[in-house]
Amino acid sequence: MQKLSLALATVLALTGAANAATLNEKNMPLDVATKLAQSAVAACAADKYNVSVAVVDRAGNVRALLRADAAGPHTLESATRKAYTSASTRAATAAIVENIAKNPSAAELARLDGFLVLAGGVPVKSGDETIGAIGVGGAPSGALDEACAVAAIDANAELLK
Repeated sequence: MQKLSLALATVLALTGAANAATLNEKNMPLDVATKLAQSAVAACAADKYNVSVAVVDRAGNVRALLRADAAGPHTLESATRKAYTSASTRAATAAIVENIAKNPSAAELARLDGFLVLAGGVPVKSGDETIGAIGVGGAPSGALDEACAVAAIDANAELLK
């Protein structure tokens, strides 16, 4: 009986060590990604901007992609790459643009595959954890793209708690 208790204690100790070595991460669920994309398209449409919106998960994988009826075909790639850039760096792409302007050696970031260093990508957080990002492309400026992304996040804040 004592050997069984010792064996059980060993298994429990090893299980605890294994659990400590695993990660628990929040990520972007499909329903939230879809609502964020729809909200961003609607926010831009309210200002008469025809855009595409990409929502990616924490690893930069596309979860939702929408193109407004009159948005240019190039806006799909622009939105996707902005979202990927924001998710990868856990920063708004406008901040990356500013950082490169202040630190020219950071310009090498723009050479990374999939990156697009233009304003319009915004990280999506649940609490303090980045779960993905929104990229918007097609408004007359990156600042307006970003405003639509932020409006979508604000409109869906309850889902991100």
